[in-house]
Amino acid sequence: MSEDRNKIALRLTGIHAGYGELNILENIDIEIPAKTSLALLGRNGVGKTTLLSTIMGHATLHAGNIEFFGQEIQSLPVYERSRLGIGYVPQTRDIFPSLTVEENMLVAARPGRWPLERVYELFPRLAERKDNMGNQLSGGEQQMLAVGRALICDPSLLLLDEPLEGLAPVIVQMLMDVIKKLIKEENLTVILVEQSAKLALQVTDQVIVLNRGQVTYQGNSADLLGQPEQLAKLISAN
Repeated sequence: MSEDRNKIALRLTGIHAGYGELNILENIDIEIPAKTSLALLGRNGVGKTTLLSTIMGHATLHAGNIEFFGQEIQSLPVYERSRLGIGYVPQTRDIFPSLTVEENMLVAARPGRWPLERVYELFPRLAERKDNMGNQLSGGEQQMLAVGRALICDPSLLLLDEPLEGLAPVIVQMLMDVIKKLIKEENLTVILVEQSAKLALQVTDQVIVLNRGQVTYQGNSADLLGQPEQLAKLISAN
C-alpha cells in the first residue's frame, strides 16, 4: 500500500480551462497519490464541476498539463481517458432513458474487477430493477446506476460529482457507505465533489477548496473537519 501511495495517480499542472473561450479555472496545480481520496469543496459556480470535466476531457483546456500515472492525457479524447482507467459519475447522471438498467451498464462494460454480478452485489436494488428502463427509476436508483456504470468500466480513478444531491437520507447513507468501501476496501483513487462539506471530509484523505476558479486551501480532510469555523469561512468566501 505504501509503495502504491508513492505513485502519483493524477497530476494537474498550470491548468487554465473552461468552455469555449470562457476561462473558469486559473493556474490549478494538484497532485493526488494513488489509492487516496480528495474532497473538492467550494460554493456553487467556483469551478468544481469544470475541474472534473477538464480531467475527463469534456471541458476546454486552454493551458496546462494533465498526467495520469505519468502519462500526459490532455490531448486524448474522452473515450481514451476512460479506457486508461478514469471513471466519471456526472452530476446529471446521464442515464440512457430507453435502455434497461442492465443495458445501461453493459454498453460500458469492460473486463476487470467489476463484472456485472459484482455491481449487483454492491447495489442489490439494481439487480431487482435490471429489466426496468432508465426513465422508470427513482433518483436514488439512477444514482446507483450511474456509479455502477462507472465501476463496470474498471476505473482506477473515480470522479464523483455531487453523487448525494437531492437524495433521501436513507439513500445518502447507503451511498456514503459505498463510497467509503470504494476508498478504504477497493483502494480506488477518488475525487469527490459534494455540497455537504462535512460528509465529504468524513470519508476522504485530502481536501481542496476552490474559489473563483483557483485553489484557496489544500490540506488534510481530518484537520479541516476539526476546524468548523475555518471550514465555514473557506466555503462562504466571496
